Amino acid sequence: MTYNNLRKGRFSQIGAAYHITAVTLNRQPYFGALSNGREVVRQLMKLQDEGWAETLCYVVMPDHLHWLMVLRKGALSEVVRLLKGRSARAIGQAIWQPIYHDHAVRKEEDLQSMARYIIANPLRANLVEHIGDYPLWDAVCLEEGLSG
Repeated sequence: MTYNNLRKGRFSQIGAAYHITAVTLNRQPYFGALSNGREVVRQLMKLQDEGWAETLCYVVMPDHLHWLMVLRKGALSEVVRLLKGRSARAIGQAIWQPIYHDHAVRKEEDLQSMARYIIANPLRANLVEHIGDYPLWDAVCLEEGLSG
């Protein structure tokens, strides 16, 4: 899929929930270094503090990010650009592919189920046996803890 095809039909709606997936350059495991992953988390929280997006959940995998969020201001592309640019500058190198994948969450989709799926990524990748052992995730929209 080309960059232009990913952008075709992209629409930003304030108040809508989106699942964003952003991948590192050449799928390099930049976030295998905990300090790099924590910098991405700091930037997610900064965007929330500034009112750009409300983070529902995230997981920073070694070579990509899953972020479930509600857009609060601006365009989706602007918020993702801010996240990528700020985190790359803080880490001190270009780390992201220029494209990203977004999925607008439809009303009939269950945010809690989607969050559980996102958060279970480290389990499915066999990085940990229990999600609590993985350091780079959080979810405000899960009422019950994940087992695994």
